[in-house]
Amino acid sequence: MSATFGQNATARIGVDVGGTFTDFVLHDPTRNMVATGKRLTTPDDPSEAIIAGIARLLEETGLPPGALHSVVHGTTLVTNTIIERTGCKVGLLTTEGFRDSIEIGKETRYDLYDLFLEPAPTLVPRALRLEVPGRLDVHGTELKPLDEAAVRRQADALVAQGVEAIAIGFMHAWRDPRHERRAADIVRAAHPGIAITLSSSVAPEIREFERISTACANAYVQPRMLRYLDRLEARLAEMGVTGALYVMLSGGGIASVQEAKDYPIRLIESGPAAGAMAASWLAKQSGLDHVVSYDMGGTTAKMCLIENGAPDRKFEFEAGRVRRFQKGSGLPLKVSVVDMIEIGAGGGSIARVEEGSGLMKVGPRSAGAKPGPICYGRGGTEPTVTDSDLVLGRLDPSYFLGGEMALDLDAVKRAVTDRLATSLNVTPDDAALGIRRIVDETMAAATRMHLAEKGRDPRRYTLIAFGGAGPVHACDLARLLKMKRVVVPLGAGVASALGFLVAPPATDLVRSLVGRIERIDWPKVAELYAEMVEEARALLTGAGADPSTIVFRPAADMRYVGQGFEIPVPLPTLTPTAADLPAIRESFLASYRERFGRALDELPIEAMTWRLAAAAPGRDIDMKGANIIEGRTARRGTRRALFETHGWQDCAVYDRYALGPGATLAGPALVEERESTCAIPPGATAVVDAFRNLVIDLPTPQEATP
Repeated sequence: MSATFGQNATARIGVDVGGTFTDFVLHDPTRNMVATGKRLTTPDDPSEAIIAGIARLLEETGLPPGALHSVVHGTTLVTNTIIERTGCKVGLLTTEGFRDSIEIGKETRYDLYDLFLEPAPTLVPRALRLEVPGRLDVHGTELKPLDEAAVRRQADALVAQGVEAIAIGFMHAWRDPRHERRAADIVRAAHPGIAITLSSSVAPEIREFERISTACANAYVQPRMLRYLDRLEARLAEMGVTGALYVMLSGGGIASVQEAKDYPIRLIESGPAAGAMAASWLAKQSGLDHVVSYDMGGTTAKMCLIENGAPDRKFEFEAGRVRRFQKGSGLPLKVSVVDMIEIGAGGGSIARVEEGSGLMKVGPRSAGAKPGPICYGRGGTEPTVTDSDLVLGRLDPSYFLGGEMALDLDAVKRAVTDRLATSLNVTPDDAALGIRRIVDETMAAATRMHLAEKGRDPRRYTLIAFGGAGPVHACDLARLLKMKRVVVPLGAGVASALGFLVAPPATDLVRSLVGRIERIDWPKVAELYAEMVEEARALLTGAGADPSTIVFRPAADMRYVGQGFEIPVPLPTLTPTAADLPAIRESFLASYRERFGRALDELPIEAMTWRLAAAAPGRDIDMKGANIIEGRTARRGTRRALFETHGWQDCAVYDRYALGPGATLAGPALVEERESTCAIPPGATAVVDAFRNLVIDLPTPQEATP
C-alpha cells in the first residue's frame, strides 16, 4: 500500500480485532469528527470483518477511501496461532550438542503437587531440530568455526521434510551474531523462498532457552502472518484505500507493516496493549497520575497499572500456556509487552454448575463470537456474563449495538432457569446476580493481587473502564476495590481501537553485555547504543515518525552480583561512561528500594542487558466536539435494573451522545451508547467533563447502605 497521501487524506482508522468483536474508531481532524463501529469478529478470516467495518464507517461519514491517511491495526492472530497450535511447520538449526535445550527448558515445575503435570509442548518437534558444528564462547571468541557444509546439508534435510520456516539459534549469538548471519546467508542461497528467523535479531539478549524459544515462536507464526497482512493490504487497496497500514506492537508502540512481517512475535499482545495506551492517553488528558486501566471485552478482562501517564512494561511474556492463567506453564518469549493481568472474565464467559460440589463457576471458558452468548441468537446454549447482564436489566434488548442486534431475553431466562436456577434451587434473578457477583469478585481478586505485587494500594487509584462489558461492571468492581472514582470515556466500547490512533510510533531495542559496572567495557556499551539508536530511527521513520521528534530513553537490567534475576534501571545518559558510575549506582539503589523496600549499598552491582526505548509523539484527538447530537433529549426513559445492595430499581436511561460537557446525573442510572452501557449505582453521582468523559463518584460504604 502506498505511503504517499493526497492533500485531503487526513482521516485515520483504528481497528482492534478481538476474540468476540472487531472494534473501529475513525478520526478526521479536518472535520473534527470521531466515529465508531463494532462488528462480530470473523475468526476464519479476520480481514472480512475489518473490510466490512471500514467500508461501513466510510459510508456513514461520507468519506471516500482515498481520504484515509492510514489504518492502524491490532490483532489476536499471533497469540491465537500459538494457543491453538495452528502455525506452520518449523525447523531449528542450533549448535551441536544443544538440540534439546528448548525442550529441557528451565527444569522447573509450574505446579509442584501435580503428579501428571503436562509441560508446554515445544513448537519444533525433535525430528526438526538439527545440529550444526561451530561454537563461539561467551565473549564472542570463535572456539570452533561454523561448518558451512553442515548448514547446507541440514537445511536441505529440513526443507525435504516440508518446513515452511527455519529458526536459527546458536550458542552465545547474543554476544556475536556472525555464525547465525552466515548460516542464514547459506540457507537463503539454497532455499530463497523459506522464511528465516535469527535469534540474534528477534531477541539479542542473554539466556539461551528464552532467546531460542522466541526465535522458534517468531518462525512458527511468520508465514501465516505474512499471508494475513498481504491479504489485508490487498483488500484495502481493492476498496480504494491508498493510505498506509500500520500495526501496534505488544509494548504499545506503532510500527510499520514490514516490522510486523519480520518480527510478528512482537504483536502477540497488540490488542490489549492498545487499550492500555488509550487509558494512558485519557489519564494524561484528565490529569490523573494514578490509574488502573480496566478493559473487559467479550472473552477476557485486562487490568493495567498506569502511573504518570504511562503503563508499566515488562520484557518477558509467556504464550500458549497449558493452563491459561498458570504462570510457568507456557512458552517464554523475550518481547516487550505492556505489563497487565489478563483473566478469563469477559461478556462471553460461561457460567455452569460444577458437578460434585454443586457450586456455580464462571469462566474462563468463553462462548466467543461463534456461537456467542445465548442472547445473540447464534446458537449459544450456555448462560454467559452478557446474558446475566441482560436478565438484570443492565442491557436494553432492543438497543444492543445501537439497535442493530436484537437480544433474545426470553431464551436467556429459560436457559438460566433450566441450567442454573433449578440446580442451585434459587430464583432466575438470583442465579443471574450470582453470575455477576462471581465475575466481579474474580476480577477484583486478580486486580488486588496485581497491585499488591507492585506494592500499590487500589484505594489510591482511579478506575478507567472501557470495553464492551467494562462500563457495565465498573462501579461494582471499583466498590469491591474500595476505589472512589470511575472514569468512562466516550466510545468506551471501542476504546482499544481509539488507543491505536493516540499511541506513538515507538519501539524497544535490546543488547546484552554482562559485567560488573566498575569493570564494564564502556566504549562497547556506547557502540551498542549507537547501533540501537540507528536501528530505532530507521524503524520509527518507517512507521511515519519525524526523525527529529524521536526521544530516546536508555535503561539497563541490573542486579547484585550473585542474584538470579535483574531489575530495570534508568540510565542518566544515552552514552554512559565510567564518569557516570555514581549516578548509575544511585539509580540502581533507588529502583531496588522502590521494588523491594530496601537496598544494600555495599554489595557489587552488575549489568546484564542494555535497553533503549524510542518514541515519537503520538497524535492527539479532540473529543470535546465529537459525536455531539444537537436538539435531542438526553433522557430516554426508565428501565428497571437489579443492584446487589439495593434490589430492583427504576433507573433513568440516558443517551450518551446527547450528554454534553457539564451534564450531571444521579444514580441509579443507565447511560447507553452504541457499543456499551454504563451502570451507575444508587447513591453515586456522575458528571460529563470537558473531554466528554463520564466521571462517576461512588458513595462511601455508609452512604451506599440502603
